[in-house]
Amino acid sequence: MEVEQTALPGIGLRHDFTTQSGKRVGVVSHRTGRRDLVIYDREDPDRACEVVKLNDEEADALVELLGAPRIVQRLNQAHQEVEGLVSLQLAIPPGSPYADRPMGDARVRTRTNASIVAVVRNGNVVASPGPGFVFAAGDIVVVVGTADSTSEVADILAEG
Repeated sequence: MEVEQTALPGIGLRHDFTTQSGKRVGVVSHRTGRRDLVIYDREDPDRACEVVKLNDEEADALVELLGAPRIVQRLNQAHQEVEGLVSLQLAIPPGSPYADRPMGDARVRTRTNASIVAVVRNGNVVASPGPGFVFAAGDIVVVVGTADSTSEVADILAEG
């Protein structure tokens, strides 16, 4: 799929694409941080039929709703393409030595060569969390690596 990017002087950026059914959809990212979801007229691609103004919280919610299934789908595709690649969903159990501590304290990548690619908390996905991300009991951690390295991560998160 091709996404077109257009600079809007004094406003920000617009990203547009055409769906498989022929609808033109865009997102205008204002310099102020506001995002507008735009559906264009089929007959006149410069005319917006509908504009939905989103604040930061609404834009984040939409990204999470649309992004979570895509992350899982892409990981599943990667498994089929790369032999030996494994992804696991691991819970941070109550009593984990890393509950309420930054992800960087676990040093997962350094210790195992596996990578934490996402954390799911209360149904919301945090993709590519940084080392300052604080784990909470009940978080689901998505880990990618070999079978052995992901198993080591499970031990680290449960026991330290």
